[in-house]
Amino acid sequence: MRVFNYQSLLADGNLALALAPALTPAGVDNNPSFFRGFAVYPQVLARGLLVLADVTATRYFKYVPDAQRDPVLSAQGDRLRAECFSACNGVYARLDLLQEGFDGEIGFGTTNVDIGMELRTALALVKQQDKLHVNIGDDGLTTSHFSDIDEKAVKLQGKIQQRPVHMPDRWVRALGNAAGIHRAMTPVFSLKGVQAQSFIASLPPATGKNQAGWLTPERTGVKLSPRRTSGAAYVSGLHRLSALKRVLTNITGITFYMQQDGEPGAFMAEVELPYSRLTLSLTAESWQGYSGEGSLLESLAQQELLEDADDIVSALKFDAAIDQMQLAQRWNMNENRLQQALALLAVSGKLGFDAHDRAYFHRELPDDPDRVLKDNPRLVAARKLVDAVKSAGENRWIVRSSDTDYMVTFDPAQGAQQAKCTCTWYLNHLNKRGPCKHILAVQLREDKG
Repeated sequence: MRVFNYQSLLADGNLALALAPALTPAGVDNNPSFFRGFAVYPQVLARGLLVLADVTATRYFKYVPDAQRDPVLSAQGDRLRAECFSACNGVYARLDLLQEGFDGEIGFGTTNVDIGMELRTALALVKQQDKLHVNIGDDGLTTSHFSDIDEKAVKLQGKIQQRPVHMPDRWVRALGNAAGIHRAMTPVFSLKGVQAQSFIASLPPATGKNQAGWLTPERTGVKLSPRRTSGAAYVSGLHRLSALKRVLTNITGITFYMQQDGEPGAFMAEVELPYSRLTLSLTAESWQGYSGEGSLLESLAQQELLEDADDIVSALKFDAAIDQMQLAQRWNMNENRLQQALALLAVSGKLGFDAHDRAYFHRELPDDPDRVLKDNPRLVAARKLVDAVKSAGENRWIVRSSDTDYMVTFDPAQGAQQAKCTCTWYLNHLNKRGPCKHILAVQLREDKG
């Protein structure tokens, strides 16, 4: 069992963030230290962490405050990334803290970071003019008070509390599904300066009613319209962005993303801050959770990709932006094979996708070899149906399930996302939450030849 040995504390100008045992390039480190130095913009760091804390403690669908979860923290040499999901799993939040915002070197590895109630209270008091020393890790928990005339160190009286690390299992599959969804997103339009701040200020509270529509750029800013207009981005559950009010006065710009096909679906808001970015990504509907999206099921059904994924894993080094061309050349993979192998790695939590950089990034989470099957019951059910698949003509198949015959139209050249089925799942979701078990069964049979 992984535990936090100390609580995160902020006192006398020193922010000490406690970490759980980390996975690093050298293996498991029980006392990791990712950074020690000064924050260039202390208030941005403090408020960014508070946004994550707000999100992970909130259930936005039928609003209910919830227990705090521990964000995933990745150190990638040139930045620190902290990620979490809302209690309802319908909001993904990520804070990217870039090297330029720190006076000191950032290490490598992935773990969880403690952001408890005591720390949240202290972070809310941080001012921009404060001088803040930051220590990310359990080693050397000291505080330092800095002024123009003196400098002294005071030992923190941090209690050894052995608090268990709380990261829900569904976060792992949610991270994988989020990566697949984010890769299919594209920027629609941006707001800068005062216009960006005005938009954030106008957001409904987390307790507000669900508002949906097209965010439409105007000369004076943006409005929410019930009808689609040119250059607009669709959002459902506008209240799920409310945590961004924490950084209202620090915002320099905001960019809105939606799916590349331009249809209503998942939505992303990427906020620009000094030497950092804050991203909130929303599922297509407020009641949906990322752990149920099923965006990677098609890749999971292709068994030959497992070896490709294993090859790529050996080359990962906590990269902030993975060089896909280099990987393709090293392992002699074409674009399609490479993309599907990377999608497979996202399922285990090893990769995330940054829509801003248009690149995957590497993180490591404790691995469970059976997680893929446990987290994807549709894939398990599909494997049981493979022998029940019968050809019904060119690109047409009959799948018998629970004494009912379902007709599947599947063209191997187009893939499962373009397939059709007569089952209720397909009629309700049209592959927007991944293919149904009948389509997956046909794909598995085709792969077997």
